[in-house]
Amino acid sequence: MKIALAAPEDLPKLLAFRQEAAAWLRELGSDQWSRPYPADRLLAAIESDTVFMVRDGGVTAATITLTSEAEEGLWNEQELSEPSLFINKLTVGRKHAGQNLGGRLLDWAGDRAFRASVKWLRLDAWTTNEALQRYYLRQGFEHVRTVREGVAVNGGPRVSGWLAQRAACPADHGFADETPAP
Repeated sequence: MKIALAAPEDLPKLLAFRQEAAAWLRELGSDQWSRPYPADRLLAAIESDTVFMVRDGGVTAATITLTSEAEEGLWNEQELSEPSLFINKLTVGRKHAGQNLGGRLLDWAGDRAFRASVKWLRLDAWTTNEALQRYYLRQGFEHVRTVREGVAVNGGPRVSGWLAQRAACPADHGFADETPAP
């Protein structure tokens, strides 16, 4: 499998990925990603070279957004002074579920952060999705705190404020990395 930067023509696939994930989460009883993500914001992220795609042959298997920009209102001034990269929108296609692609993407992100001389790999997860929170804890993240105040990037009250971090470190993620050096 290869990992590469997303391109503007990947936007429909990324939006479909999110819809597929939202439907799956709904089946599990979660309201995560029930509000559509603004296509213009996703396109801006693609154009800023922060969205990455895992491809298995000609099929997109997963995606992750990795950025140096923290969502406003989540991390405090002290935390923001520490070099960090932030994970967003990690999604694995249902046909590729159960292959540890999410864990490998987290390792890839931590390796990329390490190569960029960054101290922390950070994320904010859905505040009511306890299964997802346990998943991140099993992946070596430590819970920092939960923020419930504020507004979500796609409108409405903040719903993704379970903050976690793990130290950036080198990792053997197993992807053929076709991304530019960090």
